[in-house]
Amino acid sequence: MVNLEDLKSHVARLLEKGEVSYVLGFQKGTATFMAVPAFIAEAEDAGDLVWDPTCVHNLSLYLTAERKIQATKKQTAGKPIGIVCKGCDSRSVVVLLQESYLKRENVHIIGVSCEGNGVLDEKKLKRFLKGKTPLNAEFDGADHYLIATRDGDVKVPAKEVLADRCLECKDPFPAENNVVFGERVSGGRLPPFTSLDAMEAAAVGDKWNFWKEKLDSCLRCYACRSVCPMCYCEECVVDSITFMVTPTTSPDQKANRVRWIERSNSTSENFGYHLVRAIHLAGRCIDCGECERVCPVHIPVRLLNKKMEKEAFNMFSYEPGRDVNQPSLVSSFRDEDPDGHIL
Repeated sequence: MVNLEDLKSHVARLLEKGEVSYVLGFQKGTATFMAVPAFIAEAEDAGDLVWDPTCVHNLSLYLTAERKIQATKKQTAGKPIGIVCKGCDSRSVVVLLQESYLKRENVHIIGVSCEGNGVLDEKKLKRFLKGKTPLNAEFDGADHYLIATRDGDVKVPAKEVLADRCLECKDPFPAENNVVFGERVSGGRLPPFTSLDAMEAAAVGDKWNFWKEKLDSCLRCYACRSVCPMCYCEECVVDSITFMVTPTTSPDQKANRVRWIERSNSTSENFGYHLVRAIHLAGRCIDCGECERVCPVHIPVRLLNKKMEKEAFNMFSYEPGRDVNQPSLVSSFRDEDPDGHIL
């Protein structure tokens, strides 16, 4: 079991010795009972850290944000950044290391094992509580959460409110780490890719109707892109922002600027955006589920990325974020790789 006091002590010690510039972790929210990201820069603030079923965020997003700031200011990396990582979070850090976006010496990974518990889905919990207001959540063994509400404590079966990604998680242990808290537990509550079964079994027409209904509701707010640690391109193909129009920009330059996808939220443009994004994440998405969690209109974005993950595994036996020394999917080649899809 993760000992929170040991975690706090480790973070405080890192900061006291000046071994890291700051630590990314979790702290209690003020406007919500869910934990929120914490930036701990002083040893005395390490006491604010929490570890509970509401620690849902993938904090590696802030590593890419820090890297972008350094690039903009033309700064070199200073002291390492400490980051508290669940199993899935650590795999996203591994992908960033594989792609040389980060250097290993610049990241101090503080692993916390989910130990089969996983984190909860706030929407599922609210449905389960049927109007009761949650105030706090704690792990209660491997199969339950203890939820404090205004009407008293409620013991909730974990399987009823677990985040979908946690139900299928094969390895909730941060294999890449500098230090780790908690025991290693393997295997999810459901077989991998179970969430795809219903969609894969559906008729083509039903699939089209499902996705058309879902994607027609897309606002093109780009929340899914903004929360994704893997969407770190300076300029996104679907949303050009670096092309500067100045008084000296010629009409030819303006006319020849390629716009692959318009920002209008029509069916074709929405399909274009989500499919391009899914393809760009193939072999890179580690199924942290953040894209789906932040979607304001509840589009099941995770299913698209999960399908690409399944294809990569079935065709190339590739699992993203498993080994920092393994090349990325598009950088690896084996003679035995299938080539039936090549025209």
